[in-house]
Amino acid sequence: MVENKLVHSPLITYGSMLSLLSFTPPFVILMWYTNVHADGSILKTFNHLRENGLQGLIDIWPKPTAIAGKLIICYALFEAALQLLLPGKTVEGPISPTGHRPVYKANGMAAYAVTLITYISLWWFGIFNPAIVYDHLGEIFSTLIFGSLVFCVLLYIKGHVAPSSTDSGSSGNIIVDFYWGMELYPRIGKHFDIKVFTNCRFGMMSWAVLAVTYCIKQHEEYGRVSDSMLVNTILMLVYVTKFFWWEAGYWNTMDIAHDRAGFYICWGCLVWVPSIYTSPGMYLVKQPVNLGLQLSLYILVAGLLCIYINYDCDRQRQEFRRTNGKCTVWGKTPSKIVAAYTTTSGEKKTSLLLTSGWWGLARHFHYVPEILAAFFWSVPALFNHFIPYFYVIFLIILLLDRAKRDDDRCKAKYGKYWKLYCEKVPYRVIPGIY
Repeated sequence: MVENKLVHSPLITYGSMLSLLSFTPPFVILMWYTNVHADGSILKTFNHLRENGLQGLIDIWPKPTAIAGKLIICYALFEAALQLLLPGKTVEGPISPTGHRPVYKANGMAAYAVTLITYISLWWFGIFNPAIVYDHLGEIFSTLIFGSLVFCVLLYIKGHVAPSSTDSGSSGNIIVDFYWGMELYPRIGKHFDIKVFTNCRFGMMSWAVLAVTYCIKQHEEYGRVSDSMLVNTILMLVYVTKFFWWEAGYWNTMDIAHDRAGFYICWGCLVWVPSIYTSPGMYLVKQPVNLGLQLSLYILVAGLLCIYINYDCDRQRQEFRRTNGKCTVWGKTPSKIVAAYTTTSGEKKTSLLLTSGWWGLARHFHYVPEILAAFFWSVPALFNHFIPYFYVIFLIILLLDRAKRDDDRCKAKYGKYWKLYCEKVPYRVIPGIY
């Protein structure tokens, strides 16, 4: 096994990793409790905990149940089967630091369509009521918290005893190895990629499934779906559709190509994405807001525009890479930097760095429309409570940290070429500001 040194975020120390491991599970439960049982009021939840202390948290923590386990297992097996069985084009991922190039089957859009059609059809024909998922949401999150923790332990063990490729290794610190992961591309057999399953087929797919679930539950509760819920759901579904349409491009991003499969990524996608990323819709189920046609359309159009710009940023860079720079960007020949680098095995390679179009505005400009899109699918809740905006704030912190980590990684990889790139594109995320 190759002992690849792990690089972690400068914002996270070993001690804070332990804090995150202990803090995030309770936060998931508190998010669910506040949205479902405390009318979306953080103050109500805070007062409950202040009056009852640790016992208050124990009292509201739902126990894992058999029905929650069955729902999770059925969903996971269904998505795993789609990942393995649906046809798809063979796509190569980026070359890893050790010179390894992973190969994927690009069938995400097909899996997404089959999932939503199946789920809505089960409800439409009275075979399964998605409101059951909402009614057992706390138990589902609780089961996911503990089940996904066991899953991450197994990933840690696998990384030690049966790594799938040379892109694996230990930092020498058990906490770092568990948190950041042992393997970059863990697989079961040759064809089942674990990170594609956790990140895409379980995490991102659950985002769409739960968005539909919240709509159906609100309709069951009130006999109608509010315009605020419709705007929220449409924008979320368009965003997730964009993700699966572009899934092969996602395999070139930091999540897949650089962050290893540990608690940070895998537990986050299995638990944090379904519970936190969907939280604005979870809030609206019992706190519907009447926006009116005009305001609804303004928010919807603004959100769709942001999602399109985010997509076009990724499309622009993907097309640039696919054609090896032989394309047009905004109707012109793209400006670029040919950056040379050396893999850990000593092999000399080059990459093209795009310095025009969206990528000439800032090195990570695509994060700006992504954050704004999240704001626009949260703002239908208006401003009665803070909690619908937690995801937006979390996303800002996540993406700014990711931009910093990506810059640090590229600086180490490309050296003088990255310095030249930063001179041509001086802003990291927000043009003229940061």
